[in-house]
Amino acid sequence: MPLRLTVIGTGYLGAVHAACMADLGFEVLGVDRDQSRVEALARGEAPFFEPGLNELLARTGATGRLRFTTSLEEAAEFGDVHFICVGTPQLPGSHAADLGQVYATIDALGPLLTRPCLVVGKSTVPVGTAVTIAEKLVHVAPAGAGVELAWNPEFLREGFAIEDTVHPDRLVIGVQAGSAEATLREVYAALLSDGVPIVVTDYATAELVKVSANAFLATKISFINAMAEVCEASGADVTVLAQAIGYDERIGHRFLRAGLGFGGGCLPKDIRAFMARADELGAGDAVAFLNEVDAINLRRRARTVDMARELCGGSLQGVTAACLGAAFKPNSDDVRDSPALSVAAALQEEGATVRVYDPKAMGPAARQFPDLLYAESVDEALAAADVVLLLTEWDEFAQLTPERAGALVTQRRIVDGRNVLNPAQWRDGGFAFRALGRP
Repeated sequence: MPLRLTVIGTGYLGAVHAACMADLGFEVLGVDRDQSRVEALARGEAPFFEPGLNELLARTGATGRLRFTTSLEEAAEFGDVHFICVGTPQLPGSHAADLGQVYATIDALGPLLTRPCLVVGKSTVPVGTAVTIAEKLVHVAPAGAGVELAWNPEFLREGFAIEDTVHPDRLVIGVQAGSAEATLREVYAALLSDGVPIVVTDYATAELVKVSANAFLATKISFINAMAEVCEASGADVTVLAQAIGYDERIGHRFLRAGLGFGGGCLPKDIRAFMARADELGAGDAVAFLNEVDAINLRRRARTVDMARELCGGSLQGVTAACLGAAFKPNSDDVRDSPALSVAAALQEEGATVRVYDPKAMGPAARQFPDLLYAESVDEALAAADVVLLLTEWDEFAQLTPERAGALVTQRRIVDGRNVLNPAQWRDGGFAFRALGRP
């Protein structure tokens, strides 16, 4: 009989995973305590923007293979494999991860597991968490040692989550002795037959893979942004510098675009949680460099505000600023730790009237920063602006022309926070132009 899967937690990770597993042919039951979210997902409506996800939810839901519920009891009875996909946000007032949702899920699910099954953690957790959960499951589950645990970290990129789920660049599973590896190989058989590499390891290594990858990517992004600071001081051009060093195959061009830096719900909180856990393990010195990685990233936000202030003669008081972008990256409506909104809020604090426009993130942005003004289009944001800031690299903004913008603004001043515009084109169009890391 084919395996039946549950996905517990239907946020960004869980909703995508549930839909993709159903699309691969499995019967899947998504579980969430939020009744309104469950009802929306059942209608094929994701609670966030991800390209193609609504269509995938509707298609798999129509087959009957994908259902949603608020009942863990139903999930325990239904599932052979239970994927844990709940959030691990940053603890307020600390760098550490908040594992409250993870442990609450195990505490609620464990006593309901009356037959052998596999619990699979996909949430990003500090190293050592899986061992604790495995020990707890053995004691609280009626099926005892028949309940196995595996750790299977996710590597989703927002905007490409479906592709990354069904065509990942690797699968990583952390297991102990038992049948967990064989079960997950059955779950992922279609991916493995397509040649996706699989790394089978212990719990601790599997937990470290995700945070190590994120730490490396954050370091690479912050490195080129550190070089942007040097370029600004010396008159060099960081975009040409990045192009030149990227030809070295040991370095590569990916993640070498200088600009406002990283944000979102993963990289910032993951590297901070990594530092906190390393301190607990007595290995804090080994990852101390991540403090500077974080600091470099945050400095780019302040520098963008500096550039806007400089363009406006040294003060933002009474200035009308058009901020193009609210999401932390294009093809997403995620505004968690968004550099764009951080800059917008800082402009307002200095006395500017700020109008924000984003193709997808207006609702989430307005909920997080209700005191900012929000435009319904690029043209409305640009109207009578004294300075324009491009803060998220949506194609719509990258394709903006100085002729179109110049006809709407009051003062021709622009800060390119993502290095996607052509400086010569904008300067020829009469704009005072500034960009991070460029002369």
